[in-house]
Amino acid sequence: MPNDAIHEGSNQFAARLVATAAASLDPASADGPQVLHWPGRRLLVQRGDTELAVRDLDGEGMEVRFPAPWPRRYGSVAVSPTGDVAVFAGVHALRAVDSTGAVRWEIRHGCWSAAVCAKAHASFSEYADDYHHGHADSGSAAFSSDGKLLWAHIRNHAGRDVNEEWLILDPADGTVLTRAETMTVGSGSIHFPHPNPAYMGLTIGEGEENSPVLWGHWDGANLTVQRFVEEVLLAVSPSGEHFLTTDLGQWTLYLHRAKDGIELQHLDADEAVPLPPNSDHDRVRWDYEAAAFPYDDTAVVGTEDYAKDPRHWLVDPRTMALRGQVAYPFPVSGSPRSAGQAAWYTVSKDQTILHLWNLPHRE
Repeated sequence: MPNDAIHEGSNQFAARLVATAAASLDPASADGPQVLHWPGRRLLVQRGDTELAVRDLDGEGMEVRFPAPWPRRYGSVAVSPTGDVAVFAGVHALRAVDSTGAVRWEIRHGCWSAAVCAKAHASFSEYADDYHHGHADSGSAAFSSDGKLLWAHIRNHAGRDVNEEWLILDPADGTVLTRAETMTVGSGSIHFPHPNPAYMGLTIGEGEENSPVLWGHWDGANLTVQRFVEEVLLAVSPSGEHFLTTDLGQWTLYLHRAKDGIELQHLDADEAVPLPPNSDHDRVRWDYEAAAFPYDDTAVVGTEDYAKDPRHWLVDPRTMALRGQVAYPFPVSGSPRSAGQAAWYTVSKDQTILHLWNLPHRE
């Protein structure tokens, strides 16, 4: 009965509130705030229907607003580490803009609509009122840690013979440096930048089966892609030596070595984490939405993503052992999310407040 034993002797680790940041935009017309981070740089980013708000979390708190070329349901967005360029990954195009809304470059691609739109639409106005475009799947994009590369997941051309691709571009002018087929039929994707700009992680949602993690390495001439079937990428360590994944069933947490993708160790949720009191479920599952890796020797991983009061746990990646539960000074909601080295964040249930956390005495 390992769950009972762990429950009786479990440790609790107090989380320290580092900062509180109010959301820039009204949650009625905006996604919740999130943190994008690179070594030495953190930005609070919030995507609204008409604009994108970007705020410096580590400097003077300067905020920039980017006019959005289309409402938020039509794709995702990436922001450069310096906060001066936003790349909107839309249904039909990647579009890079500056804070005035001026287009730096645009690359059109095949439609993300499940209805398989075969038209090469030149502007958003051509499909703004179409139901299928408004409920389309989506790709994503992300800047490398040094801001000199842009990685993007797209559908490559219009028509029924559509292939999804992973591109690496020069963000200055949109030049495609290399590309590789992902061999996926994705409904959505998320990029995970690595401290080394030559690496990038991509998790692609395909539904309940075959959703893969792609781990890419670009040496300046060749793109090498490793594929991990039926896994979801959760977080990358501050040093970049490791990354965490879970399976689609959310039963097991896997630690991979970043340089070659080899699985080093794993941790089963139902053997390590006790069921919450009065639970209607018979097994514990890891949260698949996100995790944090604030220290090389500590990851913060959630369970009960479905619950009103989710639980967050400290995991030692060196041994893949559960150290104990995170104790917050007030109730939090949602997943623990990465905020760079020595920090993670949570977002309030009403999506109006972002809280930054760390562990005391770890500075």
